[in-house]
Amino acid sequence: MTVALIVANVGVWFYELWHHVQLSVLDYGLIPAWLLQHRSSGLLPLGTGAIVRLTQEVPWPMTIFTSMFMHGGWLHLIGNMLFLWIFGDNLEDRMGKVRFTLFYLLCGVAAAITQIVGMPGSTAPMVGASGAIAGVLGGYILLYPHARVKCLWFLFVFITTIRIPAYILLGLWFVSQFFTPSESGVAWMAHVGGFLAGLALVRVFASPEPPPESPARIVWS
Repeated sequence: MTVALIVANVGVWFYELWHHVQLSVLDYGLIPAWLLQHRSSGLLPLGTGAIVRLTQEVPWPMTIFTSMFMHGGWLHLIGNMLFLWIFGDNLEDRMGKVRFTLFYLLCGVAAAITQIVGMPGSTAPMVGASGAIAGVLGGYILLYPHARVKCLWFLFVFITTIRIPAYILLGLWFVSQFFTPSESGVAWMAHVGGFLAGLALVRVFASPEPPPESPARIVWS
């Protein structure tokens, strides 16, 4: 399912390219202010042509799910899929295909809800798999805290590799979310919500039998 999720995200990205990325993001991205307005009033929000187009594509609650498979650019997509490929397969081995898929989607929903609660007035579309993948990272740090993650390290003109315990690498990633600049456009609250959901849910979905030690992984740093 890890590979299937990557294929699905890549396939949706090519759909976005085919149908124009900005319009696709408006059609299927999660916009907290509009979602809350629709749910509280029962009325479709109206506005510019792009906003009207958005209301015609999918039911508003479904954008919580559709936004998980949307991305805003090549780097956004590649970065997310790299982390899903690196860390997702080990969790899938512990959970099985069905439970891993449900775990992934629930973490994505938790990430979306966190973003909605944290920024209820936001009219910026939220897209990306990073909230669900943050849940995968949260699960990984509990199941494989001492797995050595092999990182590519760039130091000026030199490139080398270092091995970092997963709990340090992913712990630093989690803490860094709280220092994300507000103008960056990164939905860091969704990352935090997804990560915490992964921590809370992983023991429910993972098999209690410990698998062989996770192999070293390679990530860019």
